[in-house]
Amino acid sequence: MLFQRRARAAVMAATVFIVIAGACRFILAQDSARSGDRGPLKGFDRTIADNAARMLDEGRRIFRFDTFGSEDFWGGKLRLHEAIAGSANGGVGPGLSPRNAVALGLKIDAEALPGNLVADVRAGRVNLDDPAVTLALLKLNAVIGVTGFFSGDRLRSIGIQCAICHSTVDQSFQAPNIPPGVIGARLDGWPARDLNIGGIVALAPALQPFVDHLGVDDGTVRKVLLSWGPGRYDAELNLDGKAFRPDGKSASTLIPAAFGLAGVNLHTYTGWGGIAHWNAYVGNLQMNGKGTFWDPRLNDAAKFPLAARAGFGNKRETPDLITSKLAALHFYQVSLPAPSQEANPFDGRTSRGRALFTGKARCANCHVPP
Repeated sequence: MLFQRRARAAVMAATVFIVIAGACRFILAQDSARSGDRGPLKGFDRTIADNAARMLDEGRRIFRFDTFGSEDFWGGKLRLHEAIAGSANGGVGPGLSPRNAVALGLKIDAEALPGNLVADVRAGRVNLDDPAVTLALLKLNAVIGVTGFFSGDRLRSIGIQCAICHSTVDQSFQAPNIPPGVIGARLDGWPARDLNIGGIVALAPALQPFVDHLGVDDGTVRKVLLSWGPGRYDAELNLDGKAFRPDGKSASTLIPAAFGLAGVNLHTYTGWGGIAHWNAYVGNLQMNGKGTFWDPRLNDAAKFPLAARAGFGNKRETPDLITSKLAALHFYQVSLPAPSQEANPFDGRTSRGRALFTGKARCANCHVPP
């Protein structure tokens, strides 16, 4: 009897051990599955991963380098490239030197610079007052947010990208006579708070498209552009023609960040839609790219007289250089995380901003985490 009881106890202990071991293996397997440690992806899982990687790379390229055909407007109509090149290089006026470009908030991608140029910059051998240097940087595709189109060494047009307003650089590149944060590694999604976009556009020798659209003279257009100042832009001026607030101050608003937008449904400029809507709106109606845009709200002549008159509510161009790129662009933008407070150069204001956001200004009532 004693032997039988011991045998039954041993069997029960073994059974319990097997059950516990099986449970542990199941839990570990679940943890492994949750962590993604399941070996090489196969079948449709592999297809999903490949598609995500492709869209991320494509979206990054579009965000940084795609002009959407905007060169036909900025170069072809405004002739902005002529003011950048200057009369010594086939354009008009004094040209845009690197020193003046930096003063307008333009940034340089350090990774686009060849080693010999990096050495010359650090040795102080680059003439920062020579517009020809600006042209050389454009030819290297090193000016963030701007693409130069060349015929040989002659700049024949200029186009812009999303990155002009929604990227900056870090302070990793140090050189004498170059302020920190002018040349560096790209920081996509960061608002270009040094960028004087109105001042850049005001350089153009031909502002007639704005004169015709706004129904004012050239001097008034330039006054409006120069009223914005660094880090500000008016994304509704071409819709309603209201350049100034009732108190006389500029109607422009701060350029917003493009990071940390995953899950955000409405955007700060218009509040009319999410990222996909905003990208289509900006690509077509602000960057002046070639594409298709449909929003019947812009047909309201009482609210948006300029937009209604221009037919902005139903814009269709052939070829459409925007619509097919919006999905990948959206994918890349929602992948951009907000930087940590430790990495934020505005950290002296972060805590005060958070207090306002969650307290007095009550922004958090609508704009809930994350």
